[in-house]
Amino acid sequence: MTPPPTDTIVAIATGPGAGGIGVVRLSGPAAVRIANAVCDRRLRARHAHHVRFRDEAGVVIDDGIALWFAAPASYTGEDVVELQAHGSPPVLRQLVARCRALGARDARPGEFSERACLNGRLDLAQAEAVADLIAASDARAARAARRSLEGEFSARVDALAATLLAIRIHVEAAIDFADEPLDTLGGEALRQRLDEGRAQLQALLAAAERGRRLRDGLHAVIVGPPNAGKSSLLNAMAGSERAIVTELAGTTRDLLHETLRIDGVELTLVDTAGLREGGDAIEREGMRRARAELARADLAVVVVDAREPAAGLRALAGDLEAVPQQIRVHNKSDLLPAGSLPATDGLAVSARTGAGLDALHVRLRNAAAGLDAGEGAFSARARHVEALRRTAVACHDAAGALQAEQLDLAAEALRLAHDALGEITGRTLPDDLLGHIFASFCIGK
Repeated sequence: MTPPPTDTIVAIATGPGAGGIGVVRLSGPAAVRIANAVCDRRLRARHAHHVRFRDEAGVVIDDGIALWFAAPASYTGEDVVELQAHGSPPVLRQLVARCRALGARDARPGEFSERACLNGRLDLAQAEAVADLIAASDARAARAARRSLEGEFSARVDALAATLLAIRIHVEAAIDFADEPLDTLGGEALRQRLDEGRAQLQALLAAAERGRRLRDGLHAVIVGPPNAGKSSLLNAMAGSERAIVTELAGTTRDLLHETLRIDGVELTLVDTAGLREGGDAIEREGMRRARAELARADLAVVVVDAREPAAGLRALAGDLEAVPQQIRVHNKSDLLPAGSLPATDGLAVSARTGAGLDALHVRLRNAAAGLDAGEGAFSARARHVEALRRTAVACHDAAGALQAEQLDLAAEALRLAHDALGEITGRTLPDDLLGHIFASFCIGK
């Protein structure tokens, strides 16, 4: 990884807009010198000083509190100073400008957390959990992010990495005795240990999948044949005309995302093109995108015409097999003959009249509530899940190579597995990907 930087950065660390208190944060080797000049006095480490912040002419900008957190016992591992002023945006901008004039530069998004990672104060998964905690949409997501920040996820990744590394060392040592059968070198115990590691990996992957859903919310895809009322249903649930609705089949050609909150639970609904055979080139591309979205969905809201539900479900049968959860919606129930009973395997809904929407909200809320994995849940990201999946593939390859006593191939597969785990905590992460990750953070954190 890139060595820790040697310059000093500054940023407003509180949210945009006016407030009772605003914080300007400095980090780097010149942080204390700059703060002493702004405060017109020498600061003592870990003492709260009531000071007057002054510009280059000695004119008072504001009065407030200055705190110096001496390296290495600070958030970034560097000297960090926080200037706490009144939360007036012009005042805070003046303080930042004064710090820049004294040698600091503007911090990039997430650069304070990036420096904490580079200086060993946090690993990458913990640093990402800081951003997840800030962005948590409900109490469950906040609790899960807090557990990742405290190192629960990282500890499990590190324990698995240590297991794979020990197996790899054993395999590489056995290569030096290529003339000996592997079983005489502890091969059976080695295979058993790898099987135990793979079971440990599968449990971690399942937990990370839950953590990813806790962070991102429920990803629900509205799917169905053309003209079943999918876009009308999305509009009814969103409470606005988000999707174009016509009587023509195939009106929806692209994906339309809408984030909803139902009783405090966040979920993303994705309207998709109707699935059928044929269609023009644009509609076929829309159907391809719909199927790709469905492949990564947590939940499918399967919408069919209440007048012909069986035909609609038959048309979708092959597309729904891999979706873990499904809610079947028989839309246009208001068009059923009076006294008709809805099918028992579907929820009767009318996007036009609103009938059945409350029951659908309850189903969606219950599906989202089921994401909470309890007190051991931690937050995770899509890149973590992808890295764990690559680890699982490499471990599978290693197990096959060990069974065939192809030790060189087994050692290489174990190296790939260990490196993939290292990407989660930042131990083997490329520098360009590191910058991309922290670019998604807010400035000042």
